[in-house]
Amino acid sequence: MSVTDAPVPPAVQREVRLAARPDGELTARHFVIAEVPVPRPGPGQVLVRTRVMAVTAAMRTQMTGVPLPMPSFVPGKALWGSAVGEVVEAPDGSFTPGDLVHHPCGWREFAAVEVERVRRLAPDALPTPAAHLSQGATAWGALRRAAEVRPGDTVFITGAAGGVGSLAGQIARRLGAGRIVGSTGTADKAARLRAELGYDDTVVRGAGPIERQLRRAAPDGIDVLLDTVGGEQLCAALAVARPDARFALVGALSSQLGGNGGVAAPVELDAGLIITRRVALRGFGLHAHPDLPQEWTAEFARGLRNGSLVFPHALLQGIEQAPRALCELTQGRHIGAVLVAL
Repeated sequence: MSVTDAPVPPAVQREVRLAARPDGELTARHFVIAEVPVPRPGPGQVLVRTRVMAVTAAMRTQMTGVPLPMPSFVPGKALWGSAVGEVVEAPDGSFTPGDLVHHPCGWREFAAVEVERVRRLAPDALPTPAAHLSQGATAWGALRRAAEVRPGDTVFITGAAGGVGSLAGQIARRLGAGRIVGSTGTADKAARLRAELGYDDTVVRGAGPIERQLRRAAPDGIDVLLDTVGGEQLCAALAVARPDARFALVGALSSQLGGNGGVAAPVELDAGLIITRRVALRGFGLHAHPDLPQEWTAEFARGLRNGSLVFPHALLQGIEQAPRALCELTQGRHIGAVLVAL
């Protein structure tokens, strides 16, 4: 399709703005949907139409205004986040209208995005465009590179029903783990983790001390932790860690989804256990591994097509559903990724 053949974008679009910083539970009143002119791409930009966007727990933290290693959302301004869309206009010829792309400006129907922030996606790389918004690359990198899962390992994954955890159990199995235990917030979710997502056993937040539950689920201890939660669950994992255990820390949901949505997650760890059991604790962030998305896409594609991997996700329809999607994520209403189709 040539530039002259490309459909003409509309004059106006909708975007979701932060109405006010939340202090406590996130609700619809913290958002406003505004109608604004569709932007025109400037030098070095392309105009992208968003087709599907992701909501994540980190977005709740970005609303607080506390200092973060990433920009915070600003009241009165549109939110942003990972999205897949199609190029509408590319004045400098770096893209072709109709190209499928990943971009960081979700929460709006159209976005003028700097070329260097747009990544072209092969149309047939994954069975559906939405699959490009999985958080599997984080799980894949944390388990394969940071924790280095080995055949026969016992692996504990916290937040196992979330966007990372719902793929992490499947990935751990793919890497040869012998036993996989996950934590989650309800008995219903725990049953689904065991029945559908590769978990051998589960611990349930609120069903008794996490350490006691974990000792029952992993009586011989754990070799690997992929932690998205922190807090009591991290302490419990250390208490049952086997010698030379490897811990990959990728999130702090115990803080992010709490009443204030903060990023700090202080916890007391037993230094004696870390030393005597030679436990390795390593923080992991996808931003430090720019090659991982492509590596994960190839692995994910193979798994989805041969049925050895599934992509758990909830897909809400319409940009007006984006505030609801994030509220429901913070309430633990879904299993897997939470996406919005525009």
